[in-house]
Amino acid sequence: MPHWISETAHAKINLALHVLGRRNDGYHDLDSIVAFANIGDDLRIETSDRLTLNCVGPFADHIPLGADNIILKAWHILQALGVSIPKVSVELTKNLPVSSGIGGGSADAAAMLRALLRMTNSSLTSDQVKSLSRSLGADVPVCFYQKPCHMQGIGETITPLEIELPCAIVLVNPLRPCSTADVFRNLGLANGASFADAISMENPPIWRNDLSAAAQSIRPEITTVLAALRQEPCFSAVRMSGSGATCFGLAASSAEANAAWARLSVKNPNWWVRAAEIML
Repeated sequence: MPHWISETAHAKINLALHVLGRRNDGYHDLDSIVAFANIGDDLRIETSDRLTLNCVGPFADHIPLGADNIILKAWHILQALGVSIPKVSVELTKNLPVSSGIGGGSADAAAMLRALLRMTNSSLTSDQVKSLSRSLGADVPVCFYQKPCHMQGIGETITPLEIELPCAIVLVNPLRPCSTADVFRNLGLANGASFADAISMENPPIWRNDLSAAAQSIRPEITTVLAALRQEPCFSAVRMSGSGATCFGLAASSAEANAAWARLSVKNPNWWVRAAEIML
């Protein structure tokens, strides 16, 4: 068993997010196209005599370090699943904004799980991975795999994506947190209510994010970000990711994405702006 190991929690991007409705148990049925960018948070995990978490990086001050932190919960969930794991000391370098619709805590928890499984040379069954959506959060299973996919249900149904995606992306966040719970509450669906149609896999131009209007009513800054992205001529699509407030533009090349990143950064110095590549 290695003494320490590192893992990256890559940013999760909902290229499309359709809300089909709300189930009678209160969960929302989702239909989403998910991809990952080659930027993210970094975890360094070292065997220790006690379980601890330390956070550094530009967004470290926004992370609770107590027992309710999702990274520490991931350790306990893995132990409950019967995996023999050591106690570890975790250092999280928080590079991604919090409550931003690009994975955040779910990606960090998934990275913790992957690192611990590598450290102990263990694995999870597909059913065990599915159970993570209820025990840790709906986005944890898709963040565990970190591959382009079609995600359905409450996040437990994951199918590898077989269509070609743009290779580059620019992510923009106005540095205002956007609560997922508040956005879904603002959507206003009653239990058992239907909302919208499923994704047409063959027609990316009509993909959308059904949470955009609900998020923009909470954070009007999202509207401003989307408008700024739409002014860039290189983007084939501009949308919000997840429940916001991060938005994105898709580009055909890294050169185009980097040029747009430079322009957006200069015009909007108080925003978080990053150019990245889509991971395949």
